[in-house]
Amino acid sequence: MKNSLFLLILLMLNISLFAQDTAYGLDSNIRYYQDSVSNQNQYISERCVLDIYYPQNKPSFATVVWFHGGGLSGGQKHIPKALKQEGIAVVSVNYRLYPKVNAPAYIEDAAAAVAWVFKNIASYGGDPNAIFISGHSAGGYLASMVGLDKKYLNTHGIDANAIAGLIPFSGHTITHFTVRKERGITGTQPIIDDLAPLYHVRDDAPPLLLITGDREKELMGRYEENAYMMRMMRVVGHKNTRIMEMDGYGHGMTYPAFPLLLNEVDRILNEKD
Repeated sequence: MKNSLFLLILLMLNISLFAQDTAYGLDSNIRYYQDSVSNQNQYISERCVLDIYYPQNKPSFATVVWFHGGGLSGGQKHIPKALKQEGIAVVSVNYRLYPKVNAPAYIEDAAAAVAWVFKNIASYGGDPNAIFISGHSAGGYLASMVGLDKKYLNTHGIDANAIAGLIPFSGHTITHFTVRKERGITGTQPIIDDLAPLYHVRDDAPPLLLITGDREKELMGRYEENAYMMRMMRVVGHKNTRIMEMDGYGHGMTYPAFPLLLNEVDRILNEKD
């Protein structure tokens, strides 16, 4: 009888601990600019906000900052279902969109959101040394730009090299087609300038995992430009750049790619231990 009671108590404790481990909070529509910027106009006030989904009873958790896609001209922040209940925080970001703004405003917004995470995640219980940046399509482009062109985070007093890892999903590595559209350049004419992640290859960048859809099903040349990014990062001496191609999946390859993101987070954190 005593053994049965003991086992029952252990089971109840395990259930209680499991419940604690799976308790999450959600804070929505947090302004990531200071009021002096947010109050400049209604569009910044409404659009430059983020949501944070975070474990409430787990200390020093990792965080993934997620930028939505939509060609820099559409889309809304959301917490990907595949990243919920995984023991990490997810910060989902809205940013200003074309044609209401032009480049580099949306990159500046992305950097401001990432800087907010660095400065505030500890107050939620997160580890500022375990912040990963990701996103799909236009969001992948923003993740790469913020992580590779150091000037955007430098504005906020943050070193881009403090990012634990960059994991763009199917993002442009050449200059984004919306930026080219702003300049009257057709989407089939590739450009590599200072608004291209490829322009900013460097050997001291954070770990970089490039994930794309199948090269035969992706948007025009998206796999190939990412493969070129991988090659040039290695040429300059970066030791931790990889590319993964999702065979059989087109540009909307997020669902099968989320486990790769989570595995990369675990891999990098385990290497730090």
